[in-house]
Amino acid sequence: MAATATAPALSFHEVWRPRANPWAIAFTVTLATFMEALDSSIANVAMGHIAGTLSASQDEATWVLTSYLVANAMVLPISGWIANRIGRKRYYMSCVLAFTICSFLCGIAPSLGILVLCRVLQGAAGGGLQPSEQAILADTFPPEKRSMAFAMYGMAVVMAPAIGPTVGGWIIDNYSWRWIFFLNIPVGIISLYFSNRLVEDPPYLAESRKRKEGVDYWGLGLLVVAIGALQILLDKGQEDDWFSSSLIVTCAVLAAAGLVLFIWRELVIKHPILDLRLFARRNTAMSQFVLFMVGVALYSSTVLIPQFLQEIMGYTARQAGMAVSSGAIVLIVLFPIAGRFAPKFDPRWLVAIGFFLTSLGMMRMTELSLNVSFFMAVSWRAGIALGLPFLFIPINTLNYADIPQHKNNEISGLSALSRNLGGSVGISFVTTFLARSTQRHLAMLNQHAAPGNPAFEQMRNALTGAWMQRGQHAADAAQHAGAQIYGIAQVQARLLAYVDVTWIMVFLLFIMVPLPFLMKRPKKGGEVSMGH
Repeated sequence: MAATATAPALSFHEVWRPRANPWAIAFTVTLATFMEALDSSIANVAMGHIAGTLSASQDEATWVLTSYLVANAMVLPISGWIANRIGRKRYYMSCVLAFTICSFLCGIAPSLGILVLCRVLQGAAGGGLQPSEQAILADTFPPEKRSMAFAMYGMAVVMAPAIGPTVGGWIIDNYSWRWIFFLNIPVGIISLYFSNRLVEDPPYLAESRKRKEGVDYWGLGLLVVAIGALQILLDKGQEDDWFSSSLIVTCAVLAAAGLVLFIWRELVIKHPILDLRLFARRNTAMSQFVLFMVGVALYSSTVLIPQFLQEIMGYTARQAGMAVSSGAIVLIVLFPIAGRFAPKFDPRWLVAIGFFLTSLGMMRMTELSLNVSFFMAVSWRAGIALGLPFLFIPINTLNYADIPQHKNNEISGLSALSRNLGGSVGISFVTTFLARSTQRHLAMLNQHAAPGNPAFEQMRNALTGAWMQRGQHAADAAQHAGAQIYGIAQVQARLLAYVDVTWIMVFLLFIMVPLPFLMKRPKKGGEVSMGH
């Protein structure tokens, strides 16, 4: 009986490779993602100017930010499903085109209502860019070369929000807030041209489009409602005093009910828009949680440092943005290094090291005081940035390990959603805790600032005497002295609140250090075969 040899299954990248240079493709798609990530923070410093120009209040102007984030969050988890149905290249280029057009419309918006509407459309278009890029990189590069590709992607995702306030401040100081939107137009045109020339869909996507699958309209609707309500709850909760607001209560109910019904729907339907069974894979579930915590660390620190510098130290928005942007220099240096060395080490160890370094960098912020120099603030952000390359690159390696190619789009959408939701939760937690902790410390300090306390009496008498030397009557001088002491107490209470929230962030990051070892180490050079 003749023996028959069975040929081993070919891997995906042995069967198909893109015609264009992979690095040219990586640069092209990273360009649009950088543009979208920059836009998520560049408008932060423009709220006052937008409100003044469009005759709106500061609170109303914040919807320019919130509307973008809500629309962005609603599209992220379904971007993979859309890409599978209409083609990833077509979907990606449609998002770039829509984002560019909406940027122009935002720049010429004559009223706040129209600007918010355009930002909703812009956020929806931007929601498809990051997941599409991640999936394109995962398909373009074989596993052993993905680290450097994801290093380029990580630089765009992390650097853009960091330098956004600085770039926005410079544009507003020298031109008009409208130019923070017009800036996207040439970038979008360049990205469209090169995407059309270089990017292509792999064969498995063409095969998936041939399969006629029904549209899960109920699942789609439930997800949009749940994610949208959750994003509004996180963005507006502290501003509206949480559950004392009927809007926040309504959003909480919608988010909870929508998520429960959506999970049930996706687990029982034959063709779900989001395959929740992927969470049964240990690496997928843990990777999404780690990315969530990366979002918490990244965005909360981006808020904490500039807010402290402006609120306590009296910095301008531009100066505070420059301090935060210092981390971008560290990332420019470290991301290529981390990308080169990542394939040589166990990615679980690299993620653990990344969380450890980030927690140490955050720990340095507990030295907050009124004597902080600009260079010390720069060193804070630089210290936190040291660990980020060791988080972004290896976690993507773990995230895509043993995932079938036709699920890459869904994994990319989930990853972007996890990171962005982590950022929203981190920012919401920081702002809420700062407000509550400030009240607690102020109440404690006020207990000591009472008549009969020797230290209080000594300070009040000294300040009263100083005001009397300036020509104030005794009663007016005592009133000014009391107000001055209360102002000092407010600053000290706020300072103590910043220290408290920083220690909490240190603790949360430190307990993340051992968690990567709950994941399975991916096989070296391992890849799913083409047999679907």
